[in-house]
Amino acid sequence: MISLTGVLGQLFAIALALLLAPLLTGWVNQCRAWLQNRAAPPLLQPYYTLHKLFHKDVVLAHNASALFRFAPFIIFGCMVLACAIIPSLSTDLPFAPAADALALVGVFGLARVFIALAGMDVGTSFGTLGGRREMLIGFLAEPALLMVIFTMAMIAQSTSVATIVETLAHRELVIYPSIAFAGIAFTMVSFAENARVPVDNPATHLELTMIHEAMILEYSGRHLALLEWAASLKLYAYSCLGLALFFPWGIAERDNFLALIAALPVLLVKLVIGGALVALLETINAKMRIFRAPEFLGTAFLLAVLGLLVRLLLESRV
Repeated sequence: MISLTGVLGQLFAIALALLLAPLLTGWVNQCRAWLQNRAAPPLLQPYYTLHKLFHKDVVLAHNASALFRFAPFIIFGCMVLACAIIPSLSTDLPFAPAADALALVGVFGLARVFIALAGMDVGTSFGTLGGRREMLIGFLAEPALLMVIFTMAMIAQSTSVATIVETLAHRELVIYPSIAFAGIAFTMVSFAENARVPVDNPATHLELTMIHEAMILEYSGRHLALLEWAASLKLYAYSCLGLALFFPWGIAERDNFLALIAALPVLLVKLVIGGALVALLETINAKMRIFRAPEFLGTAFLLAVLGLLVRLLLESRV
């Protein structure tokens, strides 16, 4: 039986994701500018950008199909759903039973398919180029992400993210080699999936290097606003997923609204530290050639498999 408190807590988690996602993007951009000794943009710049785009008219190509028009709404909905089922504040919410890690990978994959199809729909060379590159990255990143999830699922004996969080939160604070391998692999995958350096650069519009930006060049107005918001939500979702899998402490295990409020400051501190680390890693790394992306993600897959093997062979009795 779903309680009223649980419904309110779930709505609060979704609203928090919608509000914090652009702020996380602004924080990462600000830290990145500081580390590169540049004038930092305002922390609230993503909100200003979304406000400006929502008030602009939509310009569509003459040969744009219905898929091109509806893709931003589907992609945005997928990212909201992903943020809703990831236990960022509590593991005891109405969507917790649906928080299966394999289903979560499917939600990310569905959004990827639609943004790639939308990029190729109009028929421009840049959109087609970006769509093909996006599917290449996804084809290589998803197996590595699945191996990371299987490693954590072996510990909790479940693929439910909520169960994994509850299991790891009550274990003693010990750095297991399998978790270390999985953590490094997850970091590499998250950088690739969120179009961050070294795989992609969200601040560039050079046609020979961009991936995500190439697919949304033909969008404008509210459609572009939804895609930019969805990109921030994806970064927020991967951040919360990484925190839930590897730093689960502080996440509430009850649907009590006061417990959610108590977990909020912990989440904010984690996101502040995580955003600064993302900016640091982007600053000390250079953008790699697109042909090196398979080697990068292949290394992530290898590390994830090593983590799984270490768990099976060495830590199975721990």
